[in-house]
Parts: sequence; structure tokens; C-alpha cells
Amino acid sequence: MEYLVKPQIICHIEKSVSYSLFDAKWIPSSAKFVTFGSKPRGTGIIQIYEIADGELKVIKDIQHPNSIKCGTFRASNNSDRHFATGDFKGKLQIYDIENPAIPIYTANAHKEIINSIDGVAGNKIGMGPPELVTGSRDGAVKVWDPRQNDLPVATMEPNICEARRDCWTVAFGNSYNSEERIVVSGYDNGDIKMLDLKTMSLRWECNIKNGVCCLEFDRDDILMNKLVATTLESKFYVFDLRTQHRKKGFSYLCEKAHKSTVWLVRHLPQNRDIFATCGGGGSICLWKYKYPSKRRHLDSEGAEEGSMGTIHSLQNANLSSQPISSLNWSPEKLGLAVCTSFDQCLRVLITTKLNMC
Repeated sequence: MEYLVKPQIICHIEKSVSYSLFDAKWIPSSAKFVTFGSKPRGTGIIQIYEIADGELKVIKDIQHPNSIKCGTFRASNNSDRHFATGDFKGKLQIYDIENPAIPIYTANAHKEIINSIDGVAGNKIGMGPPELVTGSRDGAVKVWDPRQNDLPVATMEPNICEARRDCWTVAFGNSYNSEERIVVSGYDNGDIKMLDLKTMSLRWECNIKNGVCCLEFDRDDILMNKLVATTLESKFYVFDLRTQHRKKGFSYLCEKAHKSTVWLVRHLPQNRDIFATCGGGGSICLWKYKYPSKRRHLDSEGAEEGSMGTIHSLQNANLSSQPISSLNWSPEKLGLAVCTSFDQCLRVLITTKLNMC
């Protein structure tokens, strides 16, 4: 009976493709989604799919000279529905979903592959300008305003004499008004850095000993609340960001999962305390964070320190024999998601009973 009460992760539709899939994103205010990938000869591909009669149908197929690693709609409003991509040659480009054959914005953003891209404030009135952040193998993290020219509005990179670490993931957060903005970045050596764009200063940094595969705030448009970091060697971390200790930084807890690299974390748009992690063995795990009775306490010196809650496993499922490369929840339909994996399959998932968690 307990099994029937838990959420169930169901693979609703599965489709094989002839190229490597790296990312997929739902098109805002629609039942369609976009996939980004690489053809066998190193060229890129963008495909737009719709769900019709229980099947996936390609409605647009766009070829690209370079393999495409990542994409986002998050810096665009729902009426324009522009999406931004980062490719293997370090180019940042923005496309109109109605005419995606020719980019409407191009910048030679990085010297090497763009591993991660995120956007903020595109459809949030009063939450500041629409901006993009990119992280690259060249070690640089750059913030872009598409309304300006092809120069970044902010750059975070090591000095000439410092070693350049591969930046695997970037994310926006703390965008609760027109002035505040935080960017976090994760690196292959386990470093996590938090840049405050309002003061243009490094607010916090730590090292969690394993390469940081993915970072995500539970919500980007509120006073920053929680941050989840996934890593190599089967671990992920949950940081409570409401209280920053002057010496210890943010409190956190660590969980082991998947028995493999934890490639991704994606929070449910309709409930910020529920999130999914995706593993290198093709598994997906669903979790819920439960807050403590008090979120802060005083340490032995009288300084405020965050108090951590607990993480509860809701469900898990094995979807593939290969790592899951992306997962994207639908913002409109609770429990609907699209994911891609390195077995060249894309899958539409339905997760039930999430409103009962």
C-alpha cells in the first residue's frame, strides 16, 4: 500500500534519435520542447518537438555549424520565447522560436566549449534586466545582457598567474527585485563560488572535494533560500542560504545517491522543496526537503548559524543504461518532464501524486 501512495515516475513516450543529445527545454506556454545536440561529424542540431496522439513529432529541424551543449529560455519573456544556446566553439547565440534558422544575437563568448548557461528575469516584471550567464572550459564565468552589444556586463575569471579550472555549471539566484542578483559557479576541482552582482564581489566560496556537476537554486526569483550541488562520486549537497555564518559560511547536509556521478539537479517549479537528481547510471531520484523547527541557532560564540533539515527519498527509477544528460520540468503541467540521455533517446516523463507530497 505504501508503494501506491508514493509518487510514480512513468516513462510516457520514448524516442530514439540519430545524434548525441545534450539538453532539452520546454517551450514556455506550450506542449512543445526543444532539443540541442551534436551530429556525428561535429555539427550541431536543434529540433522542436510536439506531442501529438501519444507520439513525438518533429516540427522543425535546424542544422548548426557547431555542436550545441546547452540552452535556456529563462532570459526571455513568454510572448517573445527567445532561447539562448552555448556551443562547443564558445559561441553564445539567441534565436526566435518562430524563426530559429538564423540567430538574432551572436557573441564569441568564450575561447572553449560553453558547458552551462542560465537566464534570469525574462518573464518576471520588476525583477531586473533579462540576463544570461555562461560558464566555460576556459575557466571564465560571464554575464550577458542581450539588449547590449556583444561584450559581457560582468566577468569572473582567474588571474593570469592562476590555474584555470573547468567551469561545469552556473546558475542565477536571489533575483527578488530589480537590484539583487547572485551567480554561482561550480568547477571540476570541487570549488563553488558565489558572485554578488550588486556589489560585484565574491560573497562566498567553498570546496566540496569532488567536481561540481550541477548547481541550482530552489527558486531564482526569491530571497535566496536553498542551493543544491551535485558532484562526482555519488554525492549531492543541500545548502541553507538564509543564514551565512561569518566563519563557517552556509550550513549544509550531504546525501549519497545513485551509486554513480550525480549529473543533475532540477527543482519542481510548482514546489521548491521537491527536486530530482539524475545519475550516471541512467537513474532518476526524487527527493523532498523538510525544514527544521528553527532555521537558525546561536553557536558557542553567539553568532547566528543555519540549522539544517532532513532529506526524504520519494521515489527512484532507472530510465537508461547511460547517463541522463538533461531533465526539464514543465512549468505549466505538474509532473510533466522531458529528459535526454547519452543512449540517444529522449523521454517524456509523467510523475504522479506530486500534489500529495
